[in-house]
Amino acid sequence: MFLFSTKAELQAYLKTFRDANKAIGLVPTMGAIHNGHLFLMQQSLNDNDCTVVSIFVNPTQFNNADDLQKYPRTLERDVETIKSLSEKIVIFAPTVDEMYGGNTVAQSFDFDGLDKEMEGAQRPGHFDGVGTIVKKLFELVMPTNAYFGEKDFQQLQIIRKMVAKEHIPVNIVGVPIYRAEDGLAMSSRNERVSHDGLQKATFLYSVLKNAQEIFLTEGIEKVNQFVDNEFKNNSNFDLEYFTIADEDTLKPALVIEEGHRYRGFLVAHIEGVRLIDNLSFN
Repeated sequence: MFLFSTKAELQAYLKTFRDANKAIGLVPTMGAIHNGHLFLMQQSLNDNDCTVVSIFVNPTQFNNADDLQKYPRTLERDVETIKSLSEKIVIFAPTVDEMYGGNTVAQSFDFDGLDKEMEGAQRPGHFDGVGTIVKKLFELVMPTNAYFGEKDFQQLQIIRKMVAKEHIPVNIVGVPIYRAEDGLAMSSRNERVSHDGLQKATFLYSVLKNAQEIFLTEGIEKVNQFVDNEFKNNSNFDLEYFTIADEDTLKPALVIEEGHRYRGFLVAHIEGVRLIDNLSFN
């Protein structure tokens, strides 16, 4: 197991792989490692000669200081969890100063409007922060492949857009959402929810599954009515938003068009914790 905290150490280690034209995989994370992360890592282990996992809580993507403060930081446990999967994984866990060099600000990006929908509308500047740290990691690691989960589907599409517009030579691999047996999407934020709350949170996936069926048989308006009613009748959750969006443009779907792919996205709060989920409706 290799654990590096500086860019110089990591680059020195990776030089051997680059010189031999070996494939390098990158799995960017903010820590609080769970089975969803391990699923991404396993994909990278399968595809590459070397897998780098970054653990870094990126301050520039938080527009809520309280949320940044409360975000779980469990590096020692994370290292042991990753080690249980493979001792060949390289962990990169830098400080904020190491990544930003004392200038902790986000770069501004043009994501062709993908950042203005859903999460971007709710969290101004969030995706500039995401783009900034991911670009820094790409420039540092120079991965062959980089792995991102579809739970953050909007983020995945925005990173694909950034890579295309910035001409960054990396293959972006989208990995399906890893769910618990009860359907709950794995998330680091789940750590802040009680056991009882997590059991109740299976409601989110249930709503999405039923909404998917209604979408395929009755259309968009009926789906929106169904979701509104479900949350009105469930006092455990505060619904922040639900939307059906085109997967490519991320714009809300008003009508179903032939040849387009659609996905249902929802964000809801339980016990003061913001949970997100989504599901393909095709």
